[in-house]
Amino acid sequence: MKRLADWIGGAFWGVVAYRLWNRRRKPATATGPAAEETDARAEELRAKLAESRASDEPAPPESTEQPGESDDSLEERRRRVHEEGRAAIDRMSDDS
Repeated sequence: MKRLADWIGGAFWGVVAYRLWNRRRKPATATGPAAEETDARAEELRAKLAESRASDEPAPPESTEQPGESDDSLEERRRRVHEEGRAAIDRMSDDS
């Protein structure tokens, strides 16, 4: 029983020591001219990204439905899509 307690204590203190050692190894945050230059470049990139996002806004989807189509055609499409999905599931389960 003493050995078990020693192993548990050793593992615990090993984890504590590792965390303390690992914490001290982390580099300090960058300051000075290099950090300011990096921030300036980051701001430029952010501005370019915002600009490209604004210009790349997707157009609203065009409706595939014709003005004269009724709800029956919608139900037909739903049925067809479900059938295709079930067929795909059957194909996948047959492959296994």
